[in-house]
Amino acid sequence: MEWLFGHKKTPAELLKENQRMLKKAMRELDREKMALERQETKTLLDIKKAAKAGQVDSAKIMAKDIVRTRRYIKKMVMMKTQIQAVSLKIQTLKSTNAMASAMKGVTKAMGRMNAQMNMPAIQKIMMEFEKQSEIMDMKQEMMDDTVDDVLGDEEDDEESELLVGQVLDELGLSLTGELASIPSAAAAPAAAEAVGPEADLQARLEQLRKD
Repeated sequence: MEWLFGHKKTPAELLKENQRMLKKAMRELDREKMALERQETKTLLDIKKAAKAGQVDSAKIMAKDIVRTRRYIKKMVMMKTQIQAVSLKIQTLKSTNAMASAMKGVTKAMGRMNAQMNMPAIQKIMMEFEKQSEIMDMKQEMMDDTVDDVLGDEEDDEESELLVGQVLDELGLSLTGELASIPSAAAAPAAAEAVGPEADLQARLEQLRKD
């Protein structure tokens, strides 16, 4: 009927249809197998009855029927196994077809992305980015140097004062006893200042006496 309506089935639809047909065939084989097994059971009972009744010829004929029935059952089992193998192959083809369709879509998407990518423009952007990054790094280094120049002397003075203070503290602790026993250099000018006025007064007194 495809030619009448002008609709052509896709490979996926054909695979799905064949899969349904194979499953239906396996169900029919299972039904036939079960029917033959029931018939075999019934024939065995009939053979027992005939043997009890002494009907040996009838029992032999029915025994041949059981042999043929078992052969049919075995063939049906083999047919079902073959159908299952074919069904598995169809399922594999279906999965492969789905994977191929997915890969086709991905390939098209990748092709569009590659077509949209302008490599010269991207390289230019990356070069400009690298250039601007280097300029930014240079400016940052210059700013750091400037800040160090402005704040570096104060930091050095603070560190120097701290170091001198530590040294003086250590020297003061170690020389306290010695400095107590030795007259300081500052005491000499004081003594000289004390002697100077007395000498001046004495000189004036001598002058008055002479007058």
